[in-house]
Amino acid sequence: MTTHYADEEITIYKVKCAPYDNNAYLLVCPKTNESIIIDTPADHCELIRSAKDSDVKAILITHNHSDHIQGLTQVTSTIPCPVGIGEADAGALPKPPGRFLKDGDIVTAGTIVLQALSTPGHTPGSTCFVVGKHLFSGDTLFPGGPGRSGSPQDLALTIDSITKKLFVLSDVAIFHPGHGEDGDIKTAKQEYAVFESKDHPANLYGDVLWLRD
Repeated sequence: MTTHYADEEITIYKVKCAPYDNNAYLLVCPKTNESIIIDTPADHCELIRSAKDSDVKAILITHNHSDHIQGLTQVTSTIPCPVGIGEADAGALPKPPGRFLKDGDIVTAGTIVLQALSTPGHTPGSTCFVVGKHLFSGDTLFPGGPGRSGSPQDLALTIDSITKKLFVLSDVAIFHPGHGEDGDIKTAKQEYAVFESKDHPANLYGDVLWLRD
């Protein structure tokens, strides 16, 4: 696993996992070597190998879609530590989590202080995580648009979560999604403003793009 970002406060490792191009993240405190894992996709070997070099304090799940949790049993059997997920999504896990994550909850590892943001829409229990200028957005927000929605109501709920929970973060915040490449909040807000300025059909949902739809 290569270093995705590093400074004196945090080192972020990112691993791309087959077969669905999932991103898993390992956040390590440089001062204590304590760490947090975000998501456990099926192709988990590199994640486990890298995480075992640190003292993992928590495994956090952004949402319960199978591609984000397929490796959870294998990861926790090798790295036993508490698992956290939004309560509405917990039923899909192979066993009950150690913690139901609520909006504003804090998770720590060494000097890393991570805050959970409840962002329902993509799934009822979708949760994003913010630490410093870094946002781990799961499938709630991608560069160019929101995550795929299953109904017009889900799209509206996702947009409400994005605008009220994520777009209030600093413009310099970088978001690290559950698939693909990073984005930044400033650009996302600018693109969303274009989307918001247009009329949309009442039945809009699915794979929405801010600049196309």
